[in-house]
Amino acid sequence: MNATARRMFELVEPIGVIPYAADEPNEAMFALGFTNYWDTYFAGRAAPLGLVPAQVVDALFYNFAPGEVARHIPQVWDTTTPEAAIAARQRGCVRALRRILADHVDSPAFARATELLLRAATSAPVEGRPMYAALRAIPIPADTVARLFHAASMLREHRGDGHIAALMIEGVGGLEAHVLHALDVGMPAQKFGRIHHLPPAQLTAVIDGMRDRDLIAADGWLSDTGRAIKQRVEALTDDLAAKPYESLQPDELDELVTTLEPLAKLLLADQDW
Repeated sequence: MNATARRMFELVEPIGVIPYAADEPNEAMFALGFTNYWDTYFAGRAAPLGLVPAQVVDALFYNFAPGEVARHIPQVWDTTTPEAAIAARQRGCVRALRRILADHVDSPAFARATELLLRAATSAPVEGRPMYAALRAIPIPADTVARLFHAASMLREHRGDGHIAALMIEGVGGLEAHVLHALDVGMPAQKFGRIHHLPPAQLTAVIDGMRDRDLIAADGWLSDTGRAIKQRVEALTDDLAAKPYESLQPDELDELVTTLEPLAKLLLADQDW
């Protein structure tokens, strides 16, 4: 497992999930006319792709149940435009980061960390990274806090593109990935937030298929085969996520980690999920 990529994931992820972990981004999206969370999710995340059909978003997001994406795409574009969604999400995330991080955002160390993270986020090849490439095509904002969020978003989608590749190599489907993760952390799949809402018959069919492939043992938890696959997926995901950080010198990487560590703690403390 690539230790650098894993550590940076731990520090960058709390920034990257701000659209889903704080109220301000949702409020900014609701101000555009949306009335439910999942419309804001699909509009906000898919906006960099432009006006593409549901099939494209479904393929790139990978882990939604059949038909789930089509309940939101392309209908969300009757409410707003991709450009407006990008701007609203960014405004909301900046407000959330400023609230949570307070005076940290005005420090020279924060500005320096932002530029280091942005350098890493814009240094990797885009080939085979569709979500990352879409974000790379968005103009980089001028505001320092917005730049930090944009950098974290690019790195999150870069890692996500690699994670999907790792899952596909191991033959793990999108819904299966949720089951694999839930069981790996000791949670019954039926209680995991991303899939607990599925019709019981559909979720049972996914679990039964994984049991038939010896990913799940007779007791309902991961088999040795399933746990080995999960470990390989995580290790390859880290390996594939390492490229951006190769653009930084060792002392720059150390400096970035030192600055991000207390910020990540504040962000995690604010995330009650």
